Amino acid sequence: MIRLNTLRPAKGANRKTKRVGRGPGSGHGKTSCRGYNGQLSRAGSSMRPGFEGGQMPLYRRLPKRGFTNIFRKKYALVNLKQLSVFSAGAVVDLDALMDVGIVRRAFDGVKILGNGTLSCALTVRAQGFSRSAQEKIQNAGGLAEVVE
Repeated sequence: MIRLNTLRPAKGANRKTKRVGRGPGSGHGKTSCRGYNGQLSRAGSSMRPGFEGGQMPLYRRLPKRGFTNIFRKKYALVNLKQLSVFSAGAVVDLDALMDVGIVRRAFDGVKILGNGTLSCALTVRAQGFSRSAQEKIQNAGGLAEVVE
């Protein structure tokens, strides 16, 4: 039986830390494994990530493509088949979707997609609808309202 007091790390998983600068007998004394000269032998030396010793770094050698749209809107996506948990005549909006647990984070709003079918008439309020979702909601006798 395994108990907390019998747990041990796998053999070879833990290694002793290298203790440098503790005299010549240790094998790691004097220069403390840093060598005699050069940038890395000095105290406080550090190089930024990607530094290649003055060679043109990889991130500058590679061609740049495309751009990132900082004004992009991100929507929580909901398919029609997920709306089957609501009863007929219900008003489905962001709060209702969060209460049921279909949407966890709102981002910039909710977009309804047309995957699946809708069996009852619902009033759906969202920031966006796909064309097929809008048609299926209206065919089921419901209402698709775009909210800003």
